[in-house]
Amino acid sequence: MKRLIDILVSALTLILLSPLLLVVGIANLFVHGSPVFFRQVRPGKDAKPFELVKFRTMRNAAGPDGKPLSDAQRLTRFGKFLRSTSIDELPGLWNVLKGDMSLVGPRPLLMDYVPLYSEEQARRMEVRPGLTGWAQVNGRNALSWEEKFAHDVWYVDHQSILLDFKIMVMTAFKVLGRSGISAEGDATMPRFTGSKND
Repeated sequence: MKRLIDILVSALTLILLSPLLLVVGIANLFVHGSPVFFRQVRPGKDAKPFELVKFRTMRNAAGPDGKPLSDAQRLTRFGKFLRSTSIDELPGLWNVLKGDMSLVGPRPLLMDYVPLYSEEQARRMEVRPGLTGWAQVNGRNALSWEEKFAHDVWYVDHQSILLDFKIMVMTAFKVLGRSGISAEGDATMPRFTGSKND
């Protein structure tokens, strides 16, 4: 049932929002240049790699040493708008339609983080990653990594269609309120380097 809902909702939303996706794509090309989309390999269910697709929110910029500038320095005003409204996540509906992701589930993080998870934290990968999840509606990037992973594992143990519906409704209010977009002092979240108690 969950997979059927994922297919129907992602397909219908992609069709209905196709004009918006086209406009944002053109604007993104003007602001950030080519490519329009940000693509990165992320761990899916059981840590199986897949290519995540999002709208780009950062410009390509490097310092005098040739190294890329920090995320905060590369994040544009238009990129901040895309993130605060979660419009940058809309191309991820294609990942949902393909089966890489679900509408609701733990957010897919970096492949580099997989070996750093504790045994309990790694349980977040027992389900498909989601466009939104229990951690996102309970603090998003304002949470610590440990708090975020605890919410993810809680979702794995309590997942249901009713809970998914509740999370999607809560997500809509979070997006409208634009809360928890970034951690204090960071453009998004600082890198995860392992839990202190591991």
